[in-house]
Amino acid sequence: MSSVKSFCAEAAEQSHRGAVPNETNGSLWTRPAQDDRRLTAQQSSLSTLKMTPLYLSLCKSSSNTGIGKTTAIDLAKRGARVILACRSQQRGEAALAEVKRESGSSQVVFMQLDLASLKSVRDFAETFLRTEPRLDLLINNAGIYMQGKTKDGLGLMFGVNHIGHFLLTNLLLDRLKECGPSRVINVASVGHNFGIIDFNCLNTHKALGQGDSFYDVLKIYCNSKLCNVLFTHELAKRLQGTKVTCYSLHPGAINSELARNTSSLFQVLLIPITAFFFKNTVQGAQTTLHCALQEGLEPLSGRYFSNCTARNLYPKAKDDVAAKKLWELSERLSGLV
Repeated sequence: MSSVKSFCAEAAEQSHRGAVPNETNGSLWTRPAQDDRRLTAQQSSLSTLKMTPLYLSLCKSSSNTGIGKTTAIDLAKRGARVILACRSQQRGEAALAEVKRESGSSQVVFMQLDLASLKSVRDFAETFLRTEPRLDLLINNAGIYMQGKTKDGLGLMFGVNHIGHFLLTNLLLDRLKECGPSRVINVASVGHNFGIIDFNCLNTHKALGQGDSFYDVLKIYCNSKLCNVLFTHELAKRLQGTKVTCYSLHPGAINSELARNTSSLFQVLLIPITAFFFKNTVQGAQTTLHCALQEGLEPLSGRYFSNCTARNLYPKAKDDVAAKKLWELSERLSGLV
């Protein structure tokens, strides 16, 4: 138990700092990282940026709760046409009504998407490409924290947090290229620092780890977030020469519904951490909005951001060999090849 508490405390502290050891501050803002907890959408330097009605944002998956919904409201207020992609039709329709009400925009649409089903991802992409003429911004926002299997037999966190994003992004890449300059945003986590990619386990079990203990589940979640960062790293290399750029990010520890499927023990452990370290959803959405809207980020394609700042990564999170290997495995598991 002491190792679990230590793991949680270290992750929370890094989340609060928005840092990794030996990082280099590549900030495009002058605001200190520790002040990010007090940011609001109105205080942000992004608050003056507007969009034309043709600018379309796809806030995919989990856009019915937490920072996904907050991001959708902010983008809709700026004039974006926003597609809310959610697994639950009931929750999605409730989020649709709330986003429309809070933003005052009618240019918000709900489409059903279950990232735990490759067929659902393909059906969503087909419907989207048939009905929506533009795609300027794709936000991969899903983050599930529970064990299980997807409908295709993949580990649930591997399938939802990575493979679903990977497949949908690839299915929509041609539209993103047609509409460029455009961006792909992958919402990761500082937890990627604690992740590893065990390719033997992936090849054998189609999962990022085995076991149902608290620590096992936490490690598998961190492994899935490392997949997000490596995916972004490799995607940026493959997008060179196009007008599409991509970024991964840590939104900060968010007091949202991510832990609603976790054990009671984990929720109890979160109580003392939440009050001191956690951001609200408006503060947590700022780095997503920064990567989505800030001008001049194109040279930083493939980089990882925290507290609206480009951060250095541990070598394992920018390993060219591992990133390419993960990409090729993901192609096979998602049915792209």
